[in-house]
Amino acid sequence: MREAAVLKTRKDDALSLVLNRPEQGNALSPDLVEALIDIFESPLKARCVNLTGAGAHFCTGFYLTDIEDLTDGDVLWRILRIEHLLQLVHHASVPVAAFAQGQSVGAGADLFAACALRIADPNAKFRMPGWNFGLALGTRRLTALIGTDAARDMLIDTKIVSGTRAAETGLSTYAAPQSEWDNMASTIVERAQVLPEQSLSDMLSLTQFDSRDADLASIVKTAGRPGLKSRIIVYRDRVLAARKRKDAS
Repeated sequence: MREAAVLKTRKDDALSLVLNRPEQGNALSPDLVEALIDIFESPLKARCVNLTGAGAHFCTGFYLTDIEDLTDGDVLWRILRIEHLLQLVHHASVPVAAFAQGQSVGAGADLFAACALRIADPNAKFRMPGWNFGLALGTRRLTALIGTDAARDMLIDTKIVSGTRAAETGLSTYAAPQSEWDNMASTIVERAQVLPEQSLSDMLSLTQFDSRDADLASIVKTAGRPGLKSRIIVYRDRVLAARKRKDAS
C-alpha cells in the first residue's frame, strides 16, 4: 500500500506536514493537492503549521507525468484546485511556515510564496515559468511579496533565484541551512503562542491583502484560453531539449 501523500504529526502546538512524493519531486499531483486541501479545510487545531518536502526537493510544481492523457478542461480543473489550495494556505488562521530545499518550481514556488513564513536553504532554487504558457497562477501574491519590478524580472526571464537571493528580495523570510531548521521551527511555535488564539487569527487576517476573487478570475481568464495543454507541452519539451543539449555539451 502506498504511503500517504502528506505525512502529519503534531508536537508542541505545531502541525507538521511533509509533502511525501519524493520520487516525483513532490510535484502537485491530484492526490497531493487534495490531501493538502482536506487538511487546510479542516480545523487545524494548532498554533502554527510547518510545511516541508521529503527527499531532495520542496516541490517541483505542476504534475506533468500524465498530461498527455488530459484535456484542456482537465488541466484547467487541476490548476483551479491548486489555486484553491494556495488561497487556503495564504489565508490560514495560523502562521504557515514553509522550509524549502532543492527545487521549488512553478506551482511549487507559488506554494512556498503563499506561506506566512518562508525559510529557504541557501542552495535552494526557485523558478516561476508559468507565463511561458500564459498562466497567472501566483502572480499577485508574488508581486505583493517582492514588489513589481522584482516580480516582473523573475517572471519574464523565468530566472533561477537562489535561496540566498530569495531572502534578499523577500521571496523567503530567511535563508538558513537545513541543520538550523529544527531550532527555527521551535522558535516559530514559541512566537505563535505569544498572542491569544483569536487575536493571532484576527491579526493575520487584517495584515493580509485579500485578492482571492481577482486571482481566481485572472487564472480562469488566462488558463481558460484554448490550447492550455499544448502550450504546457511545448514549454515542457523545450526545457527538456535544452537540458539534453546542456548535458551533451
